[in-house]
Amino acid sequence: MRGKLITLEGIDGSGKSTVVKRLQENPEIQALDPVFTREPTRGTLTGTAVEQAILSETDQLAELFLFTADHAEHLAKLVKPALGSGKTVISDRYSDSRYAYQGMTLKNRIKEPMKWVRGLHRGWTVVPDLTFLFDIEPDTAVERCGKRGEQTKFEKIEFLRGVQENFFRLAAEEPERFLVIDANRPQEAVEKEVVEKILGFLGNEQK
Repeated sequence: MRGKLITLEGIDGSGKSTVVKRLQENPEIQALDPVFTREPTRGTLTGTAVEQAILSETDQLAELFLFTADHAEHLAKLVKPALGSGKTVISDRYSDSRYAYQGMTLKNRIKEPMKWVRGLHRGWTVVPDLTFLFDIEPDTAVERCGKRGEQTKFEKIEFLRGVQENFFRLAAEEPERFLVIDANRPQEAVEKEVVEKILGFLGNEQK
């Protein structure tokens, strides 16, 4: 039986990466023996290229194709094999981040950029079974990013507002896949809800 792919999405500073770390320590989640991963990948040729591009003035189209190459490598080497063996895969960011973020970076270069980027993935990507969308005020998110240290080029309020709008457009198109999480709350409350939703989702799928 094919495993399930669960993704956590949201703008920078939404707290999803912190929740993923907590999920890895949660005994109820650990009992499921999930595979935790992220995009961009870490310790890979493609993931390193993406990280370098984020910190540089790389052309937006070139940056998109680096992200897409990393996604292809991620699918081939980890996601598809894990799902094929029946594992639950939990990913901190996935293809929806590309649609939402590159849908903003390319808005002045390509007509309907988010639709175009999604089209590049059609036919070969794996669509998640469940996606948590962390909803947070962009100004709060940027404030959190500032507390982490140096901000990347993506961590600007107006840019993140546009990214968030793109995320909500995606969620509106696939309401059966997306679960919107109020990330303005304390981290413990957010984590508790995510754990409950994951357990409920996987429990219902096994019935």
